Amino acid sequence: MKIALIQTDLIWENAVANREKFDDQINELDSEINLIVLPEMFSTGFTMNASEVAETMQGETIEWMKLKAREKNAAITGSLVITENGEYYNRMLFVFPSGDFQYYDKRHLFSLAGENEFYIPGTQKVIVEYLGWKICLQICYDLRFPVFARNVENYDLLLYVANWPKVRTSAWDTLLNARAIENLSYVAGVNRIGFDDNNFEHNGHTQLIDYWGNYIIKPQETEGVFVAELDKDIMMETRRKLNFLGDQDTFEIKI
Repeated sequence: MKIALIQTDLIWENAVANREKFDDQINELDSEINLIVLPEMFSTGFTMNASEVAETMQGETIEWMKLKAREKNAAITGSLVITENGEYYNRMLFVFPSGDFQYYDKRHLFSLAGENEFYIPGTQKVIVEYLGWKICLQICYDLRFPVFARNVENYDLLLYVANWPKVRTSAWDTLLNARAIENLSYVAGVNRIGFDDNNFEHNGHTQLIDYWGNYIIKPQETEGVFVAELDKDIMMETRRKLNFLGDQDTFEIKI
C-alpha cells in the first residue's frame, strides 16, 4: 500500500481556506497513492470553539473528503469537529474511494486544554479494513495510552493524526516508536506545523515507522507531502517468526 502523509500549517477556524490548501496538495499526488492522511481537526485547527465550527455528517468538509477520495481513487482520513444531537465530537473519518466511510470518535480527550469540557469521548476502538489491510484509527492524545492501542486485533497499520505542540516533541517521537515496536505494526503519525490561535507552536515531526521501530519516513519539520510504500507480507513474516504478539497479556478495557 502506498501512503501519503500531509503536513501543513492550518488556518484557524477557516474550513474553506484549509480545504483549498489541502486541495492543492492532494491534486498533485500521483495515481498510485492508496491512502491520504491529514492531521487532527484539519479543517479548523485544534479549537475548543466547537459550537462555532462544528459540521454535520452531511456537511461540506465530509462531502469534500468524498469528492477527493473519488477523484484520486484513494482513501482519505483525518479528524474534524462534528455535531450530532446537540453534542460535539473530535471525529476521525476514513473515507473510501467509493464514498462510503467509517469513523472513530477520539477516546482520550485532552483535559489539559479542556477538550473534555466541550467534546464527547468515543467508546469504541475502530479497525478499518481496506485493500487487505487492517488499519487502527487513533487521535493525538490517544498516543499516551498504550492499552487502548494494544494490537489484540492483529491490525497492520496504526494511524495517529494530531495537533501535537513542539514543546512535547520528544514524547511524540518516543511514543510513536514505542507503539510500533510493542505492536509489531507500521505506525504513521501525522501532525501540523505553525502557530495556532492560542500561540502554541507545532513543528510537525510527521513520520512513518516500521514494525521494528525503524524510520521509513524520518520526522519532518517543513510543510510537505511525504510518500512511502508499505509491504504487509514482510511484516506478517516477521510476526510469524517472532510471535511476540502471541505472548502478550490478556486484558479487558472497561469504558
